[in-house]
Amino acid sequence: MRFGVVVFPGSNCDYDCFYVLRDVLGQEVVFLWHGDEDLRGCDCVVLPGGFSYGDYLRTGAIARFSPIMSSVRDFALSGGVVLGICNGFQILLESGLLPGALLPNRSGRFICRYVFLRVERTDTPFTLLFAPGEVIRIPIAHYQGNFFLPQDELSELERRGQVLFRYCGPSGEVEEAWNPNGSANNIAGIVSLNLCVMGMMPHPERASEELLGSTDGRRIFLSVVKWLEEKRHARCGA
Repeated sequence: MRFGVVVFPGSNCDYDCFYVLRDVLGQEVVFLWHGDEDLRGCDCVVLPGGFSYGDYLRTGAIARFSPIMSSVRDFALSGGVVLGICNGFQILLESGLLPGALLPNRSGRFICRYVFLRVERTDTPFTLLFAPGEVIRIPIAHYQGNFFLPQDELSELERRGQVLFRYCGPSGEVEEAWNPNGSANNIAGIVSLNLCVMGMMPHPERASEELLGSTDGRRIFLSVVKWLEEKRHARCGA
């Protein structure tokens, strides 16, 4: 499988994602420059964390107009797999590929620490290798990760099953005490209606090796690999 990691001015997790995909998981991976439009035959596009364009105006607001994002939108709408992490999630929201907005953290402070997440569904390209309700441990590092939607749209998001991860306690309890940033309904990650675009604030690339304290994030990338392999086998057998 071929992965593409988009590089925006200000990205700082692009090499982290590249390293995990190539050196930890042994996948083919290329960098995709924000000023280009060619996705170079990638099966999955990753929008990494960082501070694209210095977060001027607001997070992701300028990055959405990068030439590469026009191609990413077309790719996503045609069923291509797209993963947005932290700032990448913010860019997906600004681009309209996912619903909602990310406000400053309730504390008004930057937060950088491990959190617990509960896996809400396992039939997506990003969660195939998890069990329903499983609790995983992945770090966050953001100032603006407070997920927001108006109540009627939030209810619709929940009804459609678009929530993939929620902040929780070590036993899976979804309570306000375990909500690090004030996100509505403890939401940490969501998926598009076609299940192929996922945005999450926690950093799975920072939880892909034992040395870093957790390998739970690795399974998100491995789930994508498995999903793409199964899709390819189904297409070849058709």
